[in-house]
Amino acid sequence: MTRITTVAELEALYGTPVDTSLAKEVDHITPQYRALIEASPFVAFATAGPEGLDCSPRGDMAGFVHIRDENTLMIPDRRGNNRVDSLRNIIRDPRVALLFLLPGSGSTLRINGKAHLSIEPELLESFSVKGKGPRSIVVIDVETIYFQCARAIIRSELWNPDRFIDPATLPTPGQILATLTDNKLGGADYDNSWVDKAKESMW
Repeated sequence: MTRITTVAELEALYGTPVDTSLAKEVDHITPQYRALIEASPFVAFATAGPEGLDCSPRGDMAGFVHIRDENTLMIPDRRGNNRVDSLRNIIRDPRVALLFLLPGSGSTLRINGKAHLSIEPELLESFSVKGKGPRSIVVIDVETIYFQCARAIIRSELWNPDRFIDPATLPTPGQILATLTDNKLGGADYDNSWVDKAKESMW
């Protein structure tokens, strides 16, 4: 296998970025980028820490990511599995990267910045859904923001219903857990109870 081992080799292979790929990157949230953030119900959230990298899904109704000002985003940490991998990383390494998806659109939005966690009572209350607030808020200072071209979405046909995968053809979470724990956890009971459990613990 022939490897690329230097930046010079990489640049020789790919050449220089086109003007538009550089012009779209800024250090603040423009009105157009605000519109994309407010329309997105889903963001992939990447962090780094001493144990390595982490990328977790964050989703809610469109607008769940609040924009405090042109340099600051706020994301509620809703109920989950309590692993807190992302939050643990932020405490020790504030660097974060976000990729926003917009259902039906080829555009995605990328943000890099530094984050900290807040448990300010009034801030938590402002994110309440059905009377339930998040445990903490991830506050992100934006350093770079830019849209990504639609090629990946188009190639993958991500939003094409004809390409949707039938869940019945995939291993279930219960089956995965049962296999990994020699049937001590998971199984059919786990799968059957998850829908009702999720409804009760969504927020």
